[in-house]
Amino acid sequence: MKMRDTFIKPMHPEGRRFVAVFAVFAAALFLVSSVLGWVGVGLTIWCYYFFRDPARVTPSREGLIVSPADGVVSLIEKAVPPPELGMTDQPLTRVSVFMSVFNCHVNRAPVAGRISAIAYRPGKFFNASLDKASADNERNSLCIDMADGRQIAVVQIAGLVARRIVCFSAQGDVLATGERFGLIRFGSRLDVYLPDGVQPLVALGQTMIAGETVLADLASDEPARSARTD
Repeated sequence: MKMRDTFIKPMHPEGRRFVAVFAVFAAALFLVSSVLGWVGVGLTIWCYYFFRDPARVTPSREGLIVSPADGVVSLIEKAVPPPELGMTDQPLTRVSVFMSVFNCHVNRAPVAGRISAIAYRPGKFFNASLDKASADNERNSLCIDMADGRQIAVVQIAGLVARRIVCFSAQGDVLATGERFGLIRFGSRLDVYLPDGVQPLVALGQTMIAGETVLADLASDEPARSARTD
């Protein structure tokens, strides 16, 4: 691997116009002050960094559920999936991954399967780390049908800063585990509703890498993990 590849990551196409706007803004600031101009350059670099889209190595073993987002596990609890998906009305284990403005915001499929439902619902813009964000905030929900007949729900939730959810996939699309399906701009959260009986293999406070970190194993009987204490 070249040194350049370590520090310079590819940028997702969604970020091009934002970086262009920041770059023009930086150029305009140089006309006012060199100090302000360099501040604009710093903001442009940060914008590029925000929309980075690094390659990921997804585990190939069948039955693994991977994290759909970079970030930190902020919540693990029982909750009913979004009603607009038409799934069960019984509580399932929900794992929430909070993404700060410093995380990569490209979202990836946690499992392989067919998207049987997609539902967008407008809402508020509370801090995405709050419990009420799942119910009250703007969200886009996907139901993925796996080969064994089980379903998993993935919910993109807008946050205090992020007010634009992007989903590249459509109902009927077939996704591979770790495949890109969307992004949320400038800080947000992803909820994953695990199939009934499946325990998460992550703990509160754990750092997650989209498409790589194993969130759960459909074949595992390992008990749920406790929160991190370090």
